[in-house]
Amino acid sequence: MKQPIGYFWHARQSQIYAELTELESQGWIAHQIIEQHARPDKKLYTITEEGRVALCQWVADPVEIKPDRNEIALKAYTIWLAEPEKALQLFRTQQDFHTQKLAHYEDILLRLEQQHGSQWRIDEPLFGDYATLQLGIGYERMYAAWCRWVAEQLEKHLVHLE
Repeated sequence: MKQPIGYFWHARQSQIYAELTELESQGWIAHQIIEQHARPDKKLYTITEEGRVALCQWVADPVEIKPDRNEIALKAYTIWLAEPEKALQLFRTQQDFHTQKLAHYEDILLRLEQQHGSQWRIDEPLFGDYATLQLGIGYERMYAAWCRWVAEQLEKHLVHLE
C-alpha cells in the first residue's frame, strides 16, 4: 500500500496487523507461513472468495462524510494573529511542499501513461492506481495554488506596511 494508495491513506504498522487479524477472523483472508533463512518467518495473506464478495459489496457502499481536520486551514483562519513574515514563510513552505508532491505525482502519471497508454479499463486493478493518482494531482494542484494565493495576500500586506 505504500504506492500509490499510500499517498492518500496512511496506516500505521500496528493498524495493519490488527486489521489483518480481524479480516482473517471473519474468513475474508487467509495466510500461509513462508519460511525465511536468517529472518523471522513471514505471513503471506490472500483474499478468500468470501472476502472478494465482501470487498465487492463494500467498494460501492456509501461513504460516511466526515469533516476534514486541516491544521493549515485552521492557521489560515486565525492568520490575522500571526506575524506576517512568519506566516508568509509558513505558506511559502507549504506551497513548496505541495508543488513538489504535485511534480512527483505527475512523474508517476507520465510513467504510467508511457507504459500503459491513456486508455484505462475500469475493470482492471491498474485503474485504481490511475484514479487515486488523478485525485492526488488535483488535490496537490489546488493546495499549492491556495498556499500561493495566501502568500501573495501576505506579501501585499507587507508592502503596505513599508
